[in-house]
Amino acid sequence: MKLDKNKRMGAMVKILSDHPNRIYTLKFFGELFGTAKSTVSEDIEEMAEAFENLGLGCLETIAGASGGVRLRPKLTQKDLLSFILDLCDRLSSPERVLPGGFLYRADLLYLPEIAQKIGEIMAFEFENTKPDFVITVETKGIPVAMMTARALDCPLVIARRNNEVTEGSSVSINYVSASSNRLQTMSLSRRAVKQGQKGLIIDDFMRGGGTAKGMSELLSEFDIEIAGVGVVITTSFPKEKLIKEYKALIELKEVSENSEVSRFSPARWVLER
Repeated sequence: MKLDKNKRMGAMVKILSDHPNRIYTLKFFGELFGTAKSTVSEDIEEMAEAFENLGLGCLETIAGASGGVRLRPKLTQKDLLSFILDLCDRLSSPERVLPGGFLYRADLLYLPEIAQKIGEIMAFEFENTKPDFVITVETKGIPVAMMTARALDCPLVIARRNNEVTEGSSVSINYVSASSNRLQTMSLSRRAVKQGQKGLIIDDFMRGGGTAKGMSELLSEFDIEIAGVGVVITTSFPKEKLIKEYKALIELKEVSENSEVSRFSPARWVLER
């Protein structure tokens, strides 16, 4: 299919944006558009400059026989901080405080544009760990974990609260939830992961770190290396978490059921990046 330059570049932007972090060879685009690889390379150089200038991500050229080009989602520091501050402001709405000091947040985390942006931030922060898959526990963390997996171009794995017959043979562990101080169960299908892989743990909320620690222990049963732990919101209390190494986007500083007050702030690394 012969296309002029503008149409070629428009099509490449669409393909690369739909599949972030997936490598496409120059040969692939050359055959798709019926043009020389040198012409495709020139198109990519112009696109990379535009992406950089507009803060739309990083269009990276990879050398070698198996190389090509990929789009790495990346927010500028200004855009990152603006997004996190807006999320903090929306989360701080008084009507979000529920009985028991809990916070309603599902409406925000289930918005596709917010989940996608969070996923792209997580992917950029953890991409150098080269995870083979992203894992979360059902259910609230699924949207952001899915978008993180999409941005990393890797599968999503879900740890279940209960064994599902459709999952086949599973491994189950008991763990203590640090927020409720109750014994809970999580399980993972033996078919979901392979021994020796690396898994990135993503969750929506961390109070004491019990759930993240549970996922870490579950993966250890499969001899899986932990690539990292990312959470959207962590509380400043308790200070000591059961998981020591993790990266959060937002910190919940205070929540009061009686006065319907909650206070959020961007994590320190977001401010200092």
